[in-house]
Amino acid sequence: MRKSTFPSRNDFKKTYSKILLPFSWAPSIPTIIPHRIRRKLRSKVRSRQSPSTSLGNLETSYSPADTIESLRVHRWSFYDGQYLILIVLGIFSLCIIPSPGPLIKTALATLIIAALILPVTRQFLLPSLAIWSWLVFFYACGFIPSTWRPPIWVRVLPALENIFYGANLSNILSAHTSTFLSIMAWLPYGIIHFGAPAVCSIIMFVFAAPGTVPMFAKSFGWMNLIGVAIQLTFPCSPPWYENMYGLAPANYSIHGSPAGLAAIDKLFGIALYTPGFTGSPMVFGAFPSLHAGSAVMEALFMSHVFPRLTPLFALYTLWLWWATMYLSHHYAVDLVGGSLLSGVIFHVVKSKFLPRQQPNKFLRWDYDFVEVGDDPAEKGYISLDSGTEDADDWTVGSSSSVSSDSRSPIDESDSWEGATLASHSDSEAQR
Repeated sequence: MRKSTFPSRNDFKKTYSKILLPFSWAPSIPTIIPHRIRRKLRSKVRSRQSPSTSLGNLETSYSPADTIESLRVHRWSFYDGQYLILIVLGIFSLCIIPSPGPLIKTALATLIIAALILPVTRQFLLPSLAIWSWLVFFYACGFIPSTWRPPIWVRVLPALENIFYGANLSNILSAHTSTFLSIMAWLPYGIIHFGAPAVCSIIMFVFAAPGTVPMFAKSFGWMNLIGVAIQLTFPCSPPWYENMYGLAPANYSIHGSPAGLAAIDKLFGIALYTPGFTGSPMVFGAFPSLHAGSAVMEALFMSHVFPRLTPLFALYTLWLWWATMYLSHHYAVDLVGGSLLSGVIFHVVKSKFLPRQQPNKFLRWDYDFVEVGDDPAEKGYISLDSGTEDADDWTVGSSSSVSSDSRSPIDESDSWEGATLASHSDSEAQR
């Protein structure tokens, strides 16, 4: 008999093996799911990708020359002034914080600059830069001398509460307490509030149009930064201060209070919130409420992605509003202030920079192009075949990242059926 020349299974395994590419992106699925199901899910996601889009790729370059080139082609606008503000806040925060020493502060600053120069790390750090700046600035507020700070307003918020609502809603809601109500208030205020931004970001990364998560991170960070700046320049006492000291004048030597959250510490027998609120760097930061601002910002972005679930997100916002007043941490006017701040920021971002959801797209991998702005009649779009999610990630959405004079994929004068972005760019090059 003639000997078979086909390679054996062992030879095949030796010849062909998986090649692991560093930083290559594939939708990861937890290993607790059986391999057969994971393989089907991966194939389903990959089958939805258009051949012309490279949304699945992350930036893997370590070359500073790519960053320099990105800055060279960037068309500067008014919105780029945000980075100058962040630089000033960063320098101020590092100078006002007493420890660590100058050498460690310089090393940290150098590390941040290096991370912004390298494209592989810049793609993650740049969109969240406002969030990190807010956290450092909030911590630094505890070291600002009281002689630099303005006087504390004790009567203004209770007066506005009575003018707008005819009563102190916080005192009314916190007059009758119980273990059940305390737990129901603790869940959104002390638990969900801290994890919601990360959960919303993950959900939007999968289901929203590419570029939505960076806009959410920048909006969330700037909302909190502006809120802390208002609290610093317009310090107001919260409801727990009125319950403890009445309307007596306040000074910066007074420590914070966990207020209604003290019941949670007592219930579990663990000091979860008392140390943090007692040593808070912003004791008199009642107005605006950043808890309310965060909830509204999350609800607005999630409603943008999932319009049908808007009532659910509104219900969560109302739940957190009630919790803040029940726990005696904010007046109702504080909630209105924080909500208005988030609403204004979201309106600006949505009208100019936020990618629009496309009705026939379910996952981010379905998108071949992203339409930016609130006006469907605009002829601008961002192509997603450039190798990265954003062609110019230094901007918040300025004209440098949107080809306003380009032909829109939804323009009726052009037929986009059966054509890809790659073929379109090739035809343009041939002209």
